[in-house]
Amino acid sequence: MSETSKEHKAEAPKKLRFGIFICSTSRYQMSQQGGKPEDVSGDLTESMLKKAGHTLVFRRIIPDEKVLIEKSVRQALKSDLDVVVFCGGTGIAPSDITIETVSPFLEKVLPGFGEIFRSLSFDQIGSAAILSRAIAGVAKGKVFFCIPGSPNAVKLCFEKLILPEAAHIVKHARE
Repeated sequence: MSETSKEHKAEAPKKLRFGIFICSTSRYQMSQQGGKPEDVSGDLTESMLKKAGHTLVFRRIIPDEKVLIEKSVRQALKSDLDVVVFCGGTGIAPSDITIETVSPFLEKVLPGFGEIFRSLSFDQIGSAAILSRAIAGVAKGKVFFCIPGSPNAVKLCFEKLILPEAAHIVKHARE
């Protein structure tokens, strides 16, 4: 790591406020019918954030619906969150619209996030990594991540990219 990066990270906030949106129509429908949907990726995210000393302000399950994803982004932009994660709905099926819905709200996109995620994924799963879509960007001083919903992808994103760099990104987004 460069000396400049070390300095910037030292100046970055130590404890971040996260909001997590799990984008899953099936889990959303189950929760609306009074059931408790299994959410392995959400549980993993929550555990990793707490272990890293960050605050999970909320974790919500929302459906893969453009209007509700847009509403969620707008709420996040008005909140006191530092980091917003949309988990799921990033595949290539017609119903996977998370990235297309969140992207227009981003003031700056961080293409390296998706590039590095796919490179790391390739090391784990091989050529199927070309199907993986992930983006990161900033808007109104907040960092947004759209990541795949599989537990392995969540673990990889948080361990290798989000937790090591989120505070650094927040620092620069608020300069």
